[in-house]
Amino acid sequence: AGLGGERLAAEGVELLARPVDRAVMGLAGVLGSLGYYVDLLERCAAHFRAAPPDVLVPVDSPALHVPLARIARRYGVSSAHFVAPQYWGWAPWRARGYASAFDRALTILPFEKPWFERRGVRAVHVGHPLLDHLAREPVTRPAAGARAIVLLCGSRRSVIERNLPWMLARLSAVDLELAHPPIVIAHDDAAQHPLLAALVAEHGRGLDATIATAGLHAELARARTAFAVSGTVLLDLLHHRLPAVVLYRLGGRREEWIGKRFVTAPWFSVTNLLANEELLPEFGFSGAGPAGVVERALVRAHADPDWRAHCRAGLERAAERLGPPGAARRAARVVLGLAADAEGSPG
Repeated sequence: AGLGGERLAAEGVELLARPVDRAVMGLAGVLGSLGYYVDLLERCAAHFRAAPPDVLVPVDSPALHVPLARIARRYGVSSAHFVAPQYWGWAPWRARGYASAFDRALTILPFEKPWFERRGVRAVHVGHPLLDHLAREPVTRPAAGARAIVLLCGSRRSVIERNLPWMLARLSAVDLELAHPPIVIAHDDAAQHPLLAALVAEHGRGLDATIATAGLHAELARARTAFAVSGTVLLDLLHHRLPAVVLYRLGGRREEWIGKRFVTAPWFSVTNLLANEELLPEFGFSGAGPAGVVERALVRAHADPDWRAHCRAGLERAAERLGPPGAARRAARVVLGLAADAEGSPG
């Protein structure tokens, strides 16, 4: 039994609830759904009492799953959290309560396991699940004659609208200096392509900009540089050892204020966290931002051979630190070990 949506149900899981249908954002959304989630936890408690599973395996969502794991522990149910939350980046004080909730925390980045263990969390490093997907794609490096800049402006409509016009303006400012490079805007969701085309028509006049029709990895394999909004797509770039300039454009001054006071990680991009240095230029800001500084970073990333050589060597090291594929298999071994312990325990 479990909590989930259509894909989990298709695998034969008896769904106790479908919280994926109630995804919320913002404080108002959270407050409006409190009653639903309190009821959900009560239903799970009833299930643990009537038919306790050997192991609870919640995925992500610590706001829901930490209290759920505490309830499971009350009924003698072991738990393994996949994946451990990024408390190291924004809420280190929450690790103590997290340690008391879960029997195992499954980490996906190599520096996370020792960080959690220093705070009393029983952590197991299993690796990043995206590597199982990336293993099907050949590893490439930018070709000597490559000229294209791949632009990755986020997945959701609101993120695209916030970032793409600003990114096109930066590329327009350096277009002549970079000898009018081809700009390929890659997005896997074809439903967003009309929006991309409209924004390019309005904000990218004069640029040699096109919407990608090939898959993301085909475009990355023939690109020279990327200009990307921070996210899991940075692991795709790392797979191709592609130099990039990275943005995280905040929604407003309030987000910027919160970030400055609560974010504790030295960098926000996964590549720089793996490298333990600012290997890729990254810029987090709200409003107009450091336009000129970003433009100079784009020129350097695209045209400075010494910087590119240093960056590519660092990308090789970062990819090595990320480790091999097989995260799901290693996570399953941990879960099966907890299940075996549960079967062997008295009562």
